[in-house]
Amino acid sequence: MIGAALAACGLFPGDVDETRGWSAAKLYTEARSNLNDRNYEQAIKLYEKLEARYPYGRFAQQAQIEIAYAYYKDSEIESAIAAADRFIKLHPNHPNVDYMYYLKGLANFNDDLGILGFVSGQDMSERDPKAARAAFDAFKDLAKRFPDSRYTPDSIQRMNYLVNALAAHEVHVARYYLNRGAYVAAANRAQYSLKTYPQAPANEEGLLIMVKAYDALGMQDLRNDAERVMLKNFPDSKYLKGGGGKDVPWWQIWNW
Repeated sequence: MIGAALAACGLFPGDVDETRGWSAAKLYTEARSNLNDRNYEQAIKLYEKLEARYPYGRFAQQAQIEIAYAYYKDSEIESAIAAADRFIKLHPNHPNVDYMYYLKGLANFNDDLGILGFVSGQDMSERDPKAARAAFDAFKDLAKRFPDSRYTPDSIQRMNYLVNALAAHEVHVARYYLNRGAYVAAANRAQYSLKTYPQAPANEEGLLIMVKAYDALGMQDLRNDAERVMLKNFPDSKYLKGGGGKDVPWWQIWNW
């Protein structure tokens, strides 16, 4: 009973809030100090207290920006994205809202190392490229809305990478289907990559998959169309230089 009474009165040392009575400026300064020292968890707590106690004014708005960054640096990806989305919704005309689009893109870009699976050699057919697509959309929104933003050049470079990564994912899945005799699915997936990411280098292999899939299905017109596009767009393709027997079509010598 005594312990409960003491707890209710807040007399245990752990229950004392040392920030009680702090001004907005004091809370912000301490939160920023923790952020700079990479004490992200403590910084987040202080930013939350600042916004709860002083929801209006420049300190609260700045806290909303910096808490998103703190979540990002603390690998709290979903929280970082949610904080960025919230700021964009609440302050669409804020002079630093472009950074929130950029941070949202970065958070998705690095989420779960999804796009880095290409480097590690992981089977991308088992991965969901949702984060990569979300990153692309965020960077695209930034580039469209704020073409003169300091973050736009880097966003465009990341978009170019993401286009190639997403196309490579689609082609990888198409190859997966082809190797298992699912020719319709293989052709459809490769065609989707070609239409959605027309400039991606991965489409070189995608066209080869379409040729092989349509040939296996006996769909000669579609096979010929895919071959024609292949020869026109990739005249120096490695897939065209494999040699083979006199009566063996070039695409039949390529196996995985």
